Amino acid sequence: MNPLFIYFIGVSFLASLTVYIFNRPAPFYLKLFSPFLFATICVELYGLYLSDHGKPNVILYNLFSVFEFCFYLFILSLVISNITVKRVIYVTIIAYAAGAVINIFFIQGTKTFHTITYSIGCLLVVTFCIVYFLELFRLPKSVKLHNNPAFWICSGLLFYFCCGFPLFGLINYLVTISDLLIRNFFLISTILNITLYSLFTIGFLCRLRTRKYTS
Repeated sequence: MNPLFIYFIGVSFLASLTVYIFNRPAPFYLKLFSPFLFATICVELYGLYLSDHGKPNVILYNLFSVFEFCFYLFILSLVISNITVKRVIYVTIIAYAAGAVINIFFIQGTKTFHTITYSIGCLLVVTFCIVYFLELFRLPKSVKLHNNPAFWICSGLLFYFCCGFPLFGLINYLVTISDLLIRNFFLISTILNITLYSLFTIGFLCRLRTRKYTS
């Protein structure tokens, strides 16, 4: 049986396709989400397949989570206007990817979840999300947030990685304590994922305007 949040990823993927279907121009960063979400679904299903057949899937999630952080950081570089911050993010992506790979293969190992670099990735995404919100609320003109895809996407990222930082940062210690903690971990993880991809879905669909007909 597939975890519940995979269906929410599927819904979010379908919603992301609207940026190609409808004629209304979409920002470039939104067009990047469809292939990313499709890859996410494939990785989740393959990871589930490996788990069901008693095969290790830690290295799969380690490497994909590194790619995931780099992707989200790149998305943030596209929605942030400050040129200096953009350049900082580009350098951060390269440094983070290199550091994470070194950690996975030479420090924590391929058989352990990379809690060190995962925690660092959480802090980086949260930091640049905050930079985006500060920039957003300092705009001289008012912005309709409910129609702003970047607002919903960054809200999802901020919530997910703020909550996920202590959760996944301690995963290697939590899973060795008790079955109850393991069940609670997966429950919280499911809730976080559902919230993240639900906010992504809102971000993809908020651009669409419904026509009102009067008799």
